[in-house]
Amino acid sequence: MSKAFDQDKPIYIQIREKIEDQVINKQLKEGEQAPSTNQLVNFYKINHVTVAKGVSQLVDEGILYKKRGIGMFVAEGAREKLIQKRKKSFIEDYIIKLVQEADKLEITESEIISFIKKVKGRDKE
Repeated sequence: MSKAFDQDKPIYIQIREKIEDQVINKQLKEGEQAPSTNQLVNFYKINHVTVAKGVSQLVDEGILYKKRGIGMFVAEGAREKLIQKRKKSFIEDYIIKLVQEADKLEITESEIISFIKKVKGRDKE
């Protein structure tokens, strides 16, 4: 995890997304204890209220749950829930715009797929 924060996005959202990424990447598994608010405050050197806001959003979404006096834990089904949420926003944020731009440029579906395969192939090199 990088300690650097994006200046264009609220820090509490970035904290939430870092925890989400850990769940998606299986660094934090369902049923495992998540870092405490105090641990996150100390690690990132940021305000307790900021961390608490990001963490409480994850609790509200059913990604984390509290065990009173023990800490926060990753909920059952959290990973799948996050993947579905991210897929939905991927479509809204990227695919719709990609298809609209491709239509303007008269790029066919097969050309788009070809472009994607080329880009993915570069990543493997």
